[in-house]
Amino acid sequence: MEAKYDLGLFDDPYKYCDENRAATEIATTENMEVAREIAAQTFVLLKNDNQILPLAKKGKVALIGPLANSRFDMAGMWSVAAEHEESVTVLEGFQNVLGNKAEILYAKGANVVDDKDYDAWITWGTSGIDSTKTSLQLRKEALKIAKKSDVIVAVLGEGAEMSGESSSRSNIDLPENQLLLLKELVKLGKPVVLVLYTGRPLTINWESKNVPAILNVWFGGTQGGNAVADVVFGDVNPSGKLPVTFPQSVGQIPLYYNHKNTGRPLDKEWFQKYRSNYLDIPNEPLFPFGFGLSYTHFKYSDLTLSKTKMSEKDTITITVQVENTGNFDGKEVVQLYLRDLVGSISRPVLELKDFKKVEVKKGEKIKVVFEIDIQDLKFYNNDLQFVAEPGMFEVFVGTNSIDTLKSEFELINNP
Repeated sequence: MEAKYDLGLFDDPYKYCDENRAATEIATTENMEVAREIAAQTFVLLKNDNQILPLAKKGKVALIGPLANSRFDMAGMWSVAAEHEESVTVLEGFQNVLGNKAEILYAKGANVVDDKDYDAWITWGTSGIDSTKTSLQLRKEALKIAKKSDVIVAVLGEGAEMSGESSSRSNIDLPENQLLLLKELVKLGKPVVLVLYTGRPLTINWESKNVPAILNVWFGGTQGGNAVADVVFGDVNPSGKLPVTFPQSVGQIPLYYNHKNTGRPLDKEWFQKYRSNYLDIPNEPLFPFGFGLSYTHFKYSDLTLSKTKMSEKDTITITVQVENTGNFDGKEVVQLYLRDLVGSISRPVLELKDFKKVEVKKGEKIKVVFEIDIQDLKFYNNDLQFVAEPGMFEVFVGTNSIDTLKSEFELINNP
């Protein structure tokens, strides 16, 4: 409300409405290029065994899945004002990027879901189910063209309206019919890339064990299809990181990186009796907060603090070396976490305090610098006072919330 007041919208609610500007600026070529670049930077590479990605722009590419040519689903949930007819599908993106360099073999392969009621809820009453073919026929058609291909790209996941407001799910697996299709594709023994559309973390355990490459693309918007093709075929090196935690099971939920410590924390390898762990799965998530791979590899070293004791008036400079040891230029999101080891109330085991996205050329090593001061150490105590309490703090810097280098310092009272 204060922002609206400062902008003068209480005096003139339509102060910034300009139909002429909208007509000349919305969906311009320049803006669409920016939308394409932004979408590509949001994608998170979850797995890439044997460097399957990026794919070469040659041969026969089987593009399969209910979301591979679905214009409606590209913009995602709460895209009320979106002009869906302007969205670029993944199939169109592949055609735009490949041209005549490779042959694209397309098949739908499955519906997003097979249940008619479920389908009606996620398509606003406009059915997404192919009424001309059974699920078996769709799957057989996909397998037929997949057998002719050199590589398979399966575009699967949630439809736009399967997540977001009023779209809770008790089971966050890939829909059963889609998973069946994916399993049949993997059985063919060809390289398989899963392009995953989702608005939430999913429990993709089978997929993570059996599919060589997984690219999570969320919902990329109007230019999403072009952006997916840019990343899959290597015109853009993925650099996105997970802003959420992917669980192994719904039984782990709620699961988040900055949880409080437990009364009996697990302090060794799983399993330990009478400790805070499960009987059937480890505590670790499937993919941790901040996770995201690249087509290249980054090596962290030489975490250094400018001082090991800090007063309220001090600043600590934290430096780390990041080296690109792979074969591609790339961007890395370097993440800084802190842990307050002892507090008057329970403190999280980790807190993200800063991050920097840096570009590192192939073979290059750069120094990344962070600074923390007293404000970074403060929290609301039991009396709702925003304070920093003296004591030991741990510093973690790394590529995600689990894979980090560690150091420590002490906050002392001012003399």
